[in-house]
Amino acid sequence: MRRPMVAGNWKMHGTRASVAELINGLNNQALPADVDVAVFPSFLHLGQVVDGFLGKAIAMGAQDCAVQPLEGALTGEVAASQLHDAGCSLVLVGHSERRSLLGEGDEVITRKFAAAQSSGLHVVFCVGESLAEREAGRTLEVVAAQISAVIDTLGVEVFATAIIAYEPVWAIGTGLTASPEQAQYVHAAIRGQLALQSPELAGKTRILYGGSVKAASAAELFGMPDIDGGLVGGASLNADEFGAICRAAGS
Repeated sequence: MRRPMVAGNWKMHGTRASVAELINGLNNQALPADVDVAVFPSFLHLGQVVDGFLGKAIAMGAQDCAVQPLEGALTGEVAASQLHDAGCSLVLVGHSERRSLLGEGDEVITRKFAAAQSSGLHVVFCVGESLAEREAGRTLEVVAAQISAVIDTLGVEVFATAIIAYEPVWAIGTGLTASPEQAQYVHAAIRGQLALQSPELAGKTRILYGGSVKAASAAELFGMPDIDGGLVGGASLNADEFGAICRAAGS
């Protein structure tokens, strides 16, 4: 039985004051004990959030890491080993905004995946198609290629300690959400791709849905057999909304 997970990606949001308010709000939420809850603040606020959730069952993640795992001469970057030292247990790799807006290709993403795992971090590996790719009927082809880029270089075994997040690019920050059936179709295909090489691993790998997840739609999405929770964007900046999504994952 795969344990559900809800992860909040705060993206490039937050001041010390607003983060303190969000921490306080989340500390007052009744979060389900049978759901893994994680947040991904900006690098600037990692220390503040680690301190704010001390003793709470909320895991800490980073939104990115450098291609090299250890400290070194790489100005402006943050090594996975530094993130682990700062209290992170998770890191996002391959988010669509980094793929499309910052030009990160499969080679860079795969290097980051390896760097994160070598430093003891659990990778939340993001995959997904654009609206044009969906309309061209290429959704499964695009998603499979993104996963294959990692498997071909690092081996399927790396997904034994990783989480996959399917985030259709056309549904991120747009208010649009894939229907539960649309999302399930892709999640099932992802699990099927892993199963071709390791049925046991495929059955254990958690696959989250990301793309304008809201409390109102969460229960139906999370009720699908291959959807194991959500990677939540904007809604994770509202403690009440995020708490409701977490409770939906545990219902």
